[in-house]
Amino acid sequence: MRKNIKLTALAATASALALGLTACGSSSDPSSSKADGGKTDASKPLVIAASPSPHADILNFVKDKLAAKEGLKLEVKEFTDYVLPNTATEQGQVDGNYFQHKPYLDDFNKKNGTHIVPVANVHLEPLGLYSKKVKAIGDIKPGQTIAVPNDTTNEGRALQLLAANNLITLKEGVGTSAKLSDITDKKGLVFKELEAATVPRALGDVDAAIINGNYALEAKLAPAKDALVLEKAEGNPYANFLAVKAGNEKDPRIEKLTKLLNSDEVKKFIEEKYQGSVVPAFGAPAAS
Repeated sequence: MRKNIKLTALAATASALALGLTACGSSSDPSSSKADGGKTDASKPLVIAASPSPHADILNFVKDKLAAKEGLKLEVKEFTDYVLPNTATEQGQVDGNYFQHKPYLDDFNKKNGTHIVPVANVHLEPLGLYSKKVKAIGDIKPGQTIAVPNDTTNEGRALQLLAANNLITLKEGVGTSAKLSDITDKKGLVFKELEAATVPRALGDVDAAIINGNYALEAKLAPAKDALVLEKAEGNPYANFLAVKAGNEKDPRIEKLTKLLNSDEVKKFIEEKYQGSVVPAFGAPAAS
């Protein structure tokens, strides 16, 4: 999760967003309501916060190729961390976001008292183990260092991937909430906890690292080709989804975007552009 954006730039962005949304006015359609009790103008642009890749890439494909035919005006605001998209959504600075999975959102809402809810699954980014020093997972030996994301959900996810590949042993039943203290056998390995966004930059300083799919792509890694091992997609709870503040699920613009994000055109775009490094996760509503 990157927190390296300058505060002044963040303040300017937030102010511009707030001013833009205020200037648009309210809707004369009484059937279209927002969580804050105001009205949604279905004709004004829908502003969605997103991580740069693949989220913003997918949204920009929708914006450029599909939105016009649905009468949707879409604006994509890129954020390079995992906190601001949710706080901006909660505060009404953006209309929704697309960057996260359900375990992360549940943890975020619990810790921050926010009211963000999933609307529709879009894709899965398999978490992977990468290295510049070893060629295969079997080459990882005792005494070597593995970097893992330090946020609650992604660290647990990373440890489960390592356990599934016999690099560590975890306490029974810890699931996706696993922490380093839940490792019962480190098999001689040393672990370094880092913010998820910084892990790719540390790859040359450790023997191996668990990297989130979006950050791997931003670092010009090809997960399907470069990872020593990837999460399996089947039964994976980490689908990334479109999310809004509770009460805004029926915003007609959100419904249009949901339809487009779950379209055959977007499925084809994901499959052709990412070649298995990102996979579609359509077929069922996002977990609530």
